[in-house]
Amino acid sequence: MHREIPEDPDLHRQWNAVALQTERTQVFYTYEWALAVQAAYRGSLKPLLLLGYEGTNLVGVASLATDPAGKNLSFLAASTADYCDFLSAPHLSGEFVDAVFAELRKIDAPLMALANLPADSQTANAIRNAALKHGLHVYMRPAYLCAQVELGRGGRRKELKTELAGKKKLRRYLREMERGGPVTFAHLQTWQQIQAALPAFADAHVARFLATGRASSLATPERRLFLEELSRRFDGSGVVTLSLLKIDDLPVAWNYGFQFHGSWFWYQPTFDSRQEENSPGHCLLSRIVIEACDMEGMDVVDLGLGAEGYKERFGNSTRQTLYATVTRSWASHLREVAKYQVATALKRLPAVASAVRWVRSRVRLLRERPF
Repeated sequence: MHREIPEDPDLHRQWNAVALQTERTQVFYTYEWALAVQAAYRGSLKPLLLLGYEGTNLVGVASLATDPAGKNLSFLAASTADYCDFLSAPHLSGEFVDAVFAELRKIDAPLMALANLPADSQTANAIRNAALKHGLHVYMRPAYLCAQVELGRGGRRKELKTELAGKKKLRRYLREMERGGPVTFAHLQTWQQIQAALPAFADAHVARFLATGRASSLATPERRLFLEELSRRFDGSGVVTLSLLKIDDLPVAWNYGFQFHGSWFWYQPTFDSRQEENSPGHCLLSRIVIEACDMEGMDVVDLGLGAEGYKERFGNSTRQTLYATVTRSWASHLREVAKYQVATALKRLPAVASAVRWVRSRVRLLRERPF
């Protein structure tokens, strides 16, 4: 057990070797990702790393964190990763998760909240079994349904590419943008290139969210530092890929994404709101899928978390994630179940949900009002 992730070349090599043995490896499972989270979010997360060994060989990694008070547990990457998991070869999953829970019983943590756990991972069943064995209460509920573009094989890839490239809507958008100058696409993969392009990308993301009445994660220095750390730590690997659509060499759409073991990840996209009528984001995503069809070894364009309508239109498959809570107290377990059931019911009754939001806003105003 480690209270911080050490900078260790041998651990780096072994950690990533374990990540590659998981059922569906992801960039989010890597040593580089964990170090980037640790560097950027030191003020709000305290790493808790559990490493499982057979002799001197690392065979399991549980990259967790506690809140600043040192109590509630979560995945270290929960707020940054679209998929989180306990890492081990599939045949060791049950044994490793059981060993992790045995160690965690020694910590006074009333709640473990495990977000973005893939439903198709063996870890889900391993958690249920380990919780039962160690006298804990576990509740798993559906979280996000992530849209994906499965590229297929041979003729199917050609059909998908031809279908996308031939869409009238795409051709129309590109023609309209070409009125402002040549339309080009670029994929930046070196640290220096990405560093130079990040400020414009972040500013556009913040502006886009403000235009829709929301707060961008890139408005915080922690998130910007996190993206910078990722590009630095993956420099030279071709993993971090900042894709751009440009008009007359001026970027108007971006995607901070990843190319990793057969997946091209649509991770954090945005576009210049002044070009909204020409859907530059749609054009950039179309281009990424078209290019992915021509790349040997590329299997899927993963559109990640979020239920935006455009993802459903692009996607031809999905991957379910789960939100699991593990508690010592039966009362806390029942509260977690009740919270989800009430939230689900409110979604079916928009008028009631609106009234609840109004009451909450009034309570918050009363609390903040000076007396």
